[in-house]
Amino acid sequence: MGGGLYIEARIGAGLDRVWERTQDPAQHQRWDLRFTRIAYLPGAEGEPQRFTYGVRVLPGFLVSGTGISAGERHRPDGTRTSALRFACAHPLSFLTEGRGYWRYVPCAEGGLRFLTGYDYAPRWGGLADRLLFRPLMGWATAWSFDRLRLWCERGITPERALWRALGEVAARLLVVGAAAWAAPLAAVPVLVAAVLLPPLPGTPAARRCLRRPPGRGPATATTAPPALLDRLERP
Repeated sequence: MGGGLYIEARIGAGLDRVWERTQDPAQHQRWDLRFTRIAYLPGAEGEPQRFTYGVRVLPGFLVSGTGISAGERHRPDGTRTSALRFACAHPLSFLTEGRGYWRYVPCAEGGLRFLTGYDYAPRWGGLADRLLFRPLMGWATAWSFDRLRLWCERGITPERALWRALGEVAARLLVVGAAAWAAPLAAVPVLVAAVLLPPLPGTPAARRCLRRPPGRGPATATTAPPALLDRLERP
């Protein structure tokens, strides 16, 4: 597999709320841009949970895969964690299989750190993955984590957050277009400002999330993959 992805968001909400909105598939698929559909499969209580997932690549067309996950809700250190493995045999999927984890780390001052580390095997070779798919997956994960944060902290539903983001992009493009029409020489600085200015506080933004583990040393017990991940079967 390629270089693993790491994303971390600081969420000012209770642990139970964040756990519910990430572990319930009906709620998870609402905020996570990477998935269109997530459905649990029947299984015995206490066993790892198998599931199917789908990603819409074209209107009305889903690329589907399978996965298995397990969670640790009660840990001695007060954190929670979940791990998953996933695979997709569809020829249009850019990945063949992968694995990852979520960690929920309460903060002494309130709220929690919600973080993920994951990696996958690309279907079409390393170059396309490094240049396109892996940066896109990192951005989509971070944007989705911030959308989850807005939902948990401010009650902005994922659907409303998406419309806000689309509206803000449209407004910025309109300003750039108007500048290019009125004063072409001014279009370049206006375009730079439209790209660099941070989104409004109620609009999701990938830039608000950490993309590397805090600090420069080796992975800590918080950021390292949990032992639970190694115990999961391949889906």
